[in-house]
Amino acid sequence: MRLLRFFAGDGSVHLGVRDGDEVLDLGHRSPLEVRPPAQLPVSGRVPAKGLRLDAPIREVPKLLALAGNYRKHIEESGFSMPEQGVLTPQIFWKPSTAINAPGGSIALRENNVFLDWEVELAVVIGRRTSRVAAADAMGCVFGYTVINDISERKFNSRIANRKQREFDPFFDWLNGKWFDGSAPLGPEIVTADEIGDPHDLPIRLWLNGELMQDSNTRHMIFRIPETIAAASAVLTLEPGDVIAMGTPDGVGMARGRALRPGDHLCAEIEGIGALETRITGEASA
Repeated sequence: MRLLRFFAGDGSVHLGVRDGDEVLDLGHRSPLEVRPPAQLPVSGRVPAKGLRLDAPIREVPKLLALAGNYRKHIEESGFSMPEQGVLTPQIFWKPSTAINAPGGSIALRENNVFLDWEVELAVVIGRRTSRVAAADAMGCVFGYTVINDISERKFNSRIANRKQREFDPFFDWLNGKWFDGSAPLGPEIVTADEIGDPHDLPIRLWLNGELMQDSNTRHMIFRIPETIAAASAVLTLEPGDVIAMGTPDGVGMARGRALRPGDHLCAEIEGIGALETRITGEASA
């Protein structure tokens, strides 16, 4: 199934299932409540064209993300991959207030110096999971969607006479991923049964119609089962948790191109969908 959330005529948000050019209206419910198609409580059908969408899931207990999960992105960021030894996934956190709707906008703020893009595969967890083995981890996956991990690359760089401590660069990097609206998500959740191999999906991003990122999820260093196993060894994954699986090369920092007002982003993963976002002028305080 392809699940989406849309604004109904009264302004409330309904869950829907895409059925060709139409959407089955399931009313007010979470995408995680959906049963098999024959049992869906359909209240009507609406044309898919022209619907204003919300993020396909908003009740996200944890929004986790991987850093450095594509070799070429690591290299374009100025780092190198170890030639030997065991690697462990680098998992960080974004707040749920970062979630943004498909077709939404992001307003630049006075502390945005170099705002950047990162198209990523997002994994939606379907059941409570703790200390699961990698061999069993895919059974925890509810579905997949697209996320754009919008990132401020030069957070705090305008502060004059700043006395920088040892770990400040790491926290500047981390805080630069926490801005409100910095995680556009969608447009739909495609349930796991509809994706044959999530580790073989073309993944791309366009800026104002120009292709910036062009890769495939087969190039992920840590695959989904290993990532879920590593995360669940530390914390309990809950239904609705989202894990962003890292971005390929082609980001703005490596190109010397920061996002500007008027920019249009289109992040796409084949078989899942295309996620559009616009950058607007500076937000008022």
